[in-house]
Amino acid sequence: MSNNDTPRGPVDSSRVPRYAGPATFARLPRLDEVGRADVAVVGVPFDSGVSYRPGARFGGNAIREASRLLRPYNPAQDASPFALAQVADAGDIAVNPFDIHEAVETVEAAADDLLSTGARLMTLGGDHTIALPLLRAVARKHGPVALLHFDAHLDTWDTYFGAEYTHGTPFRRAVEEGILDTSALSHVGTRGPLYGKQDLTDDEKMGFGIVTSADVMRRGVDEVADQLRRRVGDRPLYVSVDIDCLDPAHAPGTGTPEAGGMTSRELLEILRGLAPCNLVSADVVEVAPAYDHAEITSVAASHTAYELTTLMSRRIAEDRSK
Repeated sequence: MSNNDTPRGPVDSSRVPRYAGPATFARLPRLDEVGRADVAVVGVPFDSGVSYRPGARFGGNAIREASRLLRPYNPAQDASPFALAQVADAGDIAVNPFDIHEAVETVEAAADDLLSTGARLMTLGGDHTIALPLLRAVARKHGPVALLHFDAHLDTWDTYFGAEYTHGTPFRRAVEEGILDTSALSHVGTRGPLYGKQDLTDDEKMGFGIVTSADVMRRGVDEVADQLRRRVGDRPLYVSVDIDCLDPAHAPGTGTPEAGGMTSRELLEILRGLAPCNLVSADVVEVAPAYDHAEITSVAASHTAYELTTLMSRRIAEDRSK
């Protein structure tokens, strides 16, 4: 898209009611309708890597459905993300639900294809297994990336039942493969019991810092966001949001809920505080709508994706103006 092109935005809600029409993310155009996108919203309906409750394969479409009420102007960031950059819904990556290795390869190849067009990815999961192939593709384009990982869990375990690719192992694999910048890694929102203290020791050796949900509560969102900005600097940044970083009161529809989590307000405010960062792609995963009530979880996830999309659109516009 040239600087003179005008991005095509969402369907006009004054002409078509929000509950009508195709449920693309935020009622945006499909990728095939606009040709190419600066930010491609893509779903990965896959949950074969979960260790407890399944159902995240339906998360992407639940997030899209809940995003119908999103609007073009984001007052919290004083930005109109869909006017600053072309954002489009790229549909779903169809993956094999019976073969995790093949699924990982499929996601990686599809992400490569989308990134090769110049797009940044806003991926809707799916379980957290998909973060590994997404990071592989992003690192192939940008080199090892900084990572902010919002999650109740570390997701740096070695294996489950001997399996190396699961939703609890993606970031250990990513460190082993050298696709993360180990000077700029942080978990945010972690809490709850672990298998043993060695989990924390291993995690620290990989380079991760930890901001627990209790830290967010005690220190406040502004201080936490400032810490994260300083850790990341202007490195290419990938943000991965497991919706279970939120307390089950704010996100009951997820596979491995833990008490004592962040509020949706805290999560959104921390993300808004990342505005100066160079966000190159992001994901929101682990929405399992079968356990949700009144779309609480998918609404929170849709707003999370909206804030991340706004961050990327702002950065794209800033880079073009230089």
